[in-house]
Amino acid sequence: MNAMATLKPESVFECFAQVNKVPRPSKREERMIDFLLDYGKGLGLPTRRDEAGNVIISKPATKGMENRPTVVLQSHMDMVCEKNADVDFDFDRDAIQTYVDGEWMRAKGTTLGADDGIGVAMEMALLAATDLKHGPLECVFTRDEETGLTGAEGMKDDFMTGQYLINLDSEDEGEIFVSCAGGCRTTATFHYEEKPTPANQYFARLTVKGLTGGHSGDDIDKKRANANKLLSRFLYLELKKMPVLLADIQAGGLHNAIPREAMAVIAVPESMRDTLAADWNLFSAAVREEYSVTDPNVEFLLETADPTATVIDRQTGHRLIYALQGVFNGVFAMSQDIALVETSTNLASIHRVPEKKTIEINSSQRSSIYSARVNVADTFAAVFELAGAEVETGEGYPGWKPNPDSHLLKVAVEQYKRLFGKEPVVRGIHAGLECGLFSEKYPHLDMISFGPTLRGVHSPDEKLLIPTVQMVWNHLLAILENI
Repeated sequence: MNAMATLKPESVFECFAQVNKVPRPSKREERMIDFLLDYGKGLGLPTRRDEAGNVIISKPATKGMENRPTVVLQSHMDMVCEKNADVDFDFDRDAIQTYVDGEWMRAKGTTLGADDGIGVAMEMALLAATDLKHGPLECVFTRDEETGLTGAEGMKDDFMTGQYLINLDSEDEGEIFVSCAGGCRTTATFHYEEKPTPANQYFARLTVKGLTGGHSGDDIDKKRANANKLLSRFLYLELKKMPVLLADIQAGGLHNAIPREAMAVIAVPESMRDTLAADWNLFSAAVREEYSVTDPNVEFLLETADPTATVIDRQTGHRLIYALQGVFNGVFAMSQDIALVETSTNLASIHRVPEKKTIEINSSQRSSIYSARVNVADTFAAVFELAGAEVETGEGYPGWKPNPDSHLLKVAVEQYKRLFGKEPVVRGIHAGLECGLFSEKYPHLDMISFGPTLRGVHSPDEKLLIPTVQMVWNHLLAILENI
């Protein structure tokens, strides 16, 4: 508590503490919406929500700055809800438990929610402040950014009226983002039959865990292991040696997170039990060496599982394993213009749904080029269609093209140099930002995106570099005073 009390800027961290008391899973942000509505009205400011659930709080200009153009500050209210398997936590009920670890803020076994709770906190602090200089402000809080961008997508083109927009949803202090990739989700569904388990079977639970994970856009080029692919690799290797039967598979999580954990229960002939264990040990050692730099903490567990009376029919189980081995995952293409990922795909989750007798595979594809995004989604789809699955690709969301004549960018760069004596990095990002959707609805908007340094987002390793919050806060105030 003493460490928390010394965090600067104090007003921002006080607001962040308030935000982390409010449950806000994607698509279940009702309590956060009510919290923001009450917050704006409590300050006596014009506050409203739209049909999509987005909230806007307007603040008039400070004296003498009434003729300045209106600036929109925007962040998303939802958070990725990931926790370690051994942590008892209910994201619909419990407050995020934060603590200070040196210069970093973390959460106890869960995602921190700084993506994008720290952006929300900065807007709240600006709304409440009485000693700052700025023109008219519109503070916008969108819902469901993490699982579909439905808040930004559902926003009408008259909800915001500003000329400039600053998106506070980036993760590297000192970098100003001026473009982003577009993306889509592709799902594959297998329908299976339950078949009686043959006699003399050994049941094993195979678990891969302890991976670094991360954001499927921003971290896809860091050569981190995908738990789903590692598990699939082993299943495919064993399928070539013995009659593997699949009883269950629960692997990965959210579509925009590189999966950190994967589990499958398989049955093999009792006579192959020792061979299976030996192969698992050899495979584990090889993969540890393969990912010794990016995933040094990977764990491989083989445990005896309780037998089940039925298993997934052999044909479906085998076709699933073939498809999982064959489907591409990771960086598909690099940009021809700049040092940035152009196109990627992430094998996000594989889940058996027993009540439906289905196995559902979720993935996400990203690209700064629309035709390339279609191609990589089709590449994913073709593998699973060949294996007999039903495949569906969503409409997706657009990318955001850079504006070479951006006045807002010019001011942001000038003020950064004045404050810190160095040039900021101006670049694009492979992750998706709501700016892509805003650029379609509000083509006149001049936009940039920046934020404090975050690491491990979309995983329980998420952490916020505390000193960068003050730097971003100072930069933001300087832009608002000088735009």
